[in-house]
Amino acid sequence: MDARLPKPLPDVKLRRAEALDALDSVLPFDRRDFLAGLLTDDDVETLRHLAKEGIGENSLRALASDLGYLEAWSLAATGQPLPWPAPEALLIKFVAHHLWDPSRRETDSAHGMPGEVAAALKAQGLLRSDGPHAPSTVRRRLSSWSTLTKWRGLRGKFNAPGLQSAIKLAVRASARQRGRKSKKAVTADILAALLQACAGEKLVDLRDRALLITAFASGGRRRSEISALRVEQLVEEDPVPADPKAPDGEKLPCLSIRLGRTKTTQADSDAFVLLVGRPVLVLKDWLERVGISEGAVFRGIDRWGNLERRALTPQAVNLILKRRVAEAGLDPAAFSAHGLRSGYLTETARRGIPLPEAMQQSQHRSVQQASNYYNDAERTLGRAARVIV
Repeated sequence: MDARLPKPLPDVKLRRAEALDALDSVLPFDRRDFLAGLLTDDDVETLRHLAKEGIGENSLRALASDLGYLEAWSLAATGQPLPWPAPEALLIKFVAHHLWDPSRRETDSAHGMPGEVAAALKAQGLLRSDGPHAPSTVRRRLSSWSTLTKWRGLRGKFNAPGLQSAIKLAVRASARQRGRKSKKAVTADILAALLQACAGEKLVDLRDRALLITAFASGGRRRSEISALRVEQLVEEDPVPADPKAPDGEKLPCLSIRLGRTKTTQADSDAFVLLVGRPVLVLKDWLERVGISEGAVFRGIDRWGNLERRALTPQAVNLILKRRVAEAGLDPAAFSAHGLRSGYLTETARRGIPLPEAMQQSQHRSVQQASNYYNDAERTLGRAARVIV
């Protein structure tokens, strides 16, 4: 680790970790201890204040993560903790360290993030790529920086013309192909293979089977939504017709999932999605077999097969999917938990389900974003690319 990085005394780090205990529902235990070594006392107090103000767990988790990164970068780049408010020059330095021209770097080693700064961040597991960051990541961290500045009652320079111009030029210079969060979508055929991979009767099989089918069938729920899902959000509904055109025919079990606060909804929103048929049976079987009647739906299972009280983290949901992908004989690097979301929309497009109906279940707010999956499906199934075959 870079010698310039101050090492908090054990008692100081412990005190900060204990202060972060108030956020134990948001920050995993190991992440709490890691952040305690990066954040200042004022940082910890700001996060605790935000938690008391009722900010969403996902937003608070993202802010804590970004704040930890920013503090580590500031120490590595300047030898000092983040100043509040940050001067415009420091904001521009942050942009220059994260958005740069790879071709110029080949002839100018001083261009972009200095090697010693990158080494310090890599030593802490905060930097994985040797190339420029994604513009969306840089903008998000600047947005978090701005939000935290405002919550401290300060005015920042985030709208300064010089910074905005620097961002625009840097994004153009560091042009990189935007990759999808999951290279491949988890469509119905892939989901079937994953469910077969967890077809056993161990607790971990029951949980993973219920998790995967619930996440997909409920519109491709985000991993943060699945990890935070609670029994109190599940509402028993009247059975619904198996065939909407035959209302008096066979009936299927139905549950509604009250979403509450998500990335696209508010805590007081009445937004909900439905589970119908087999997913309902699989989810109920999991809950009944382990005796969960309240609290987190999907929980950790220790190495001895015992159910834990703590809910899964979003990262754990991603790892579960990747493990089942590998067991199904597929490439884990090609899939992530977001593939359940993109896969759901891709599958509805393949089946000719109208986009508005699919969005009602997926709860996408942007028609443009949701329609991308439809456009991709239509292009692969259409005739335009098959003029010469």
